Amino acid sequence: MTRTEKYQCCMVMAGGGFRFGYYLGMYAAAVETNNQPDLLLASCGGAIAAAVIQALPDDAQRKAWISSPAMYQFLCGLQSTPKAAIGRAFTHAVKRRLTAKRAAVIPDLFSDYFFDIPAQLPLPPLQPQSENPLAVAIVGGKILFSKDEVGERRAGRKLFAETVFCNPRTAALLEGMPSPMSNPIWGDNAIAPQLLTEVDMPIADAVRISISDMFYFRCHSHQARHYTGGVVDLFPIELANQLAQRVVMEMKAPFNQALAIPAWRAVLGVDGNQRLRHVHSQHADVWIDASDVESVFHKHGMQQKLSWPKNRLRLRMPARYASYLEHVETQWQYGYQRGLEAFSKPGPNYKKHMRYATKYNQG
Repeated sequence: MTRTEKYQCCMVMAGGGFRFGYYLGMYAAAVETNNQPDLLLASCGGAIAAAVIQALPDDAQRKAWISSPAMYQFLCGLQSTPKAAIGRAFTHAVKRRLTAKRAAVIPDLFSDYFFDIPAQLPLPPLQPQSENPLAVAIVGGKILFSKDEVGERRAGRKLFAETVFCNPRTAALLEGMPSPMSNPIWGDNAIAPQLLTEVDMPIADAVRISISDMFYFRCHSHQARHYTGGVVDLFPIELANQLAQRVVMEMKAPFNQALAIPAWRAVLGVDGNQRLRHVHSQHADVWIDASDVESVFHKHGMQQKLSWPKNRLRLRMPARYASYLEHVETQWQYGYQRGLEAFSKPGPNYKKHMRYATKYNQG
């Protein structure tokens, strides 16, 4: 049997939310320093960036696409649902924080979410593969329960199967690999041991799946199957090392202990910061420091706000399109400069030093 050849270099685009512009800058830095990856492994907002990079041939066109009025209108179109009522959201967050059990009940990912996503993602059409050899793999999670089972006790049942949407070569390299998120070190988690791959998922659906963050956006349905987001494996460093000879990975900030960590525990049965520390302790050939991204971008891009008159949590975009353009440029430059910094380091023995390191994210 012929052995499938690994990719030369995998760049992981892990998360980012809707501040995905900085991934385009990171990729530009990789190309400029002769570290161009031949595989992008993306989750959550990074999936949008990966799809744009694969579809368009140069930095100018990619930046123009995410700076377009269509992308701005799409982001402005993320509207609050009745589930985003301030009192309700606060009460449920407190309940999750006070509940120590891991994924005790089957969560409602079908109707319990804060924001509606416009039906059409503004992604550029994919060019024929022969014109762009860059491969993209996107992480999501197949839901292993039905809507009728929501609210039932989980009782140790596995609720999600980590799924990679990819080409046949990538699928062959991942064949037989268990999901890193199913490891017993995470305790009584809700993720099945078997890692799945799907080679026929349209790229727009794969991206839509990956950004379907629990409690924020509805799960995505495709051909009677239901999927949740890339949060199922937000930092897939083990997959990257399985797929490629060299790995480019981010150093990330810790999750909020009061809000994000209880949500991870309630749905996935995993401590997100324990997982993050484990990721930071593993091997990558290049580490790009994005650990301070929240403090740098706190005024650049989409922000979650409380609208007291409307009793809603809201995602607020810059009120003016010109301000949005400035924010995109700031994000791009951040990723570009951090990429240049990382690629100038002396290889895999570079000692990781995060700008924002705490006991929650330091490996």
